[in-house]
Amino acid sequence: MGATSGAVWGRAEQQDFRGRVRGTLLGAAVGDALGAPVDGLTTEEIRAAYGAEGLVGPAFGYGRRGAVTHHTQLTLFTVDGLIRAQVRRDTGAWHPPTDLHRAYLRWAVTQRDWGPDERRAEDGWLARQEWLYARRDPSRPLLTGFGDERMGTLETPKNPAETGPEAVARSAPFGLLVGWEPQLVMQLAVECAAQSHGHSTAYLSAGAFAVIVHALAQGESLDGAVQRSLALLAVRPGHQPVSDALQHALGAVRQGMPGPARVEELTGDGAADGLLAAAVYCALVGEEVRHGLCLAVNQSGPSGAAGALTGALLGALHGETALPPAWLTELEGRATILELADDFAMEMTQGPALHGPAGSSPGWLARYPRV
Repeated sequence: MGATSGAVWGRAEQQDFRGRVRGTLLGAAVGDALGAPVDGLTTEEIRAAYGAEGLVGPAFGYGRRGAVTHHTQLTLFTVDGLIRAQVRRDTGAWHPPTDLHRAYLRWAVTQRDWGPDERRAEDGWLARQEWLYARRDPSRPLLTGFGDERMGTLETPKNPAETGPEAVARSAPFGLLVGWEPQLVMQLAVECAAQSHGHSTAYLSAGAFAVIVHALAQGESLDGAVQRSLALLAVRPGHQPVSDALQHALGAVRQGMPGPARVEELTGDGAADGLLAAAVYCALVGEEVRHGLCLAVNQSGPSGAAGALTGALLGALHGETALPPAWLTELEGRATILELADDFAMEMTQGPALHGPAGSSPGWLARYPRV
């Protein structure tokens, strides 16, 4: 697996890209944090707790407002793995799925240990962020998928019957590889999803989501991004449930006023394809970012995943400045997310200046070790 030649990065292009990277990662985290307090509640229970309009802003969860879940944790480790894959490419060791697997194993350590081990220099800077060591209800497929050293592959996936949304919810960063061809973005997202969610519905939803983000990050419309994703899905075995879900989402836009019932219909049993469809729908019909996110989480399905997916789409589409500032001020880990987003944007646009044959920045290699 290899990348294509990258885009030509002028200053304006770099600034636009950085805004979309920040928007994607912050949007996913804001949506995750918004949905977390109501995850698992029915629509009636949400209204009983928060009023007739349901949840309209950040609420308390995990002892504070703006707390994120394992969806955001894993999304950040996806970014970390992608940066380290680029850095390791200088050594001739170029197999991004392995680098992502190592990143996910570093996340798994945060779920077992009390805090970072400063002696493990090879962990890099992200694994030393103490706030990431909070255990936020990771699902069983995540814990078993990354519970040992064996890496799941498409030939021998981990949890082959698992269709849940956790793998798709961590896959937005693959779409930010804007120098890659979309079919390679899909392939990488699919291979990395199979490391914990081995059913085709789960890993193809992750691939489709990554391709949609990829198109949005390059300035395409959401409808056009979904069409591109559908075209690439069509040649994949087992694509029909995911393709049907996306087509259902597009059709639902023209079927009356949006509301919880429509979102729940798309979400279905809470599998990855339904959550992807619901997120696409909410991003398409949302009058602005707040409306789209509130629509995504005020329903009886997995609200955290729905919020994370919708937020990533809206952030990639509109950039960071479209996100609700009052929500961002309360977001757990915002400084880390911004720092990681800027590191990713810098690696993708100016990587050769940070590491390469002409010389490397010791500070960069300390943050993202080659080992």
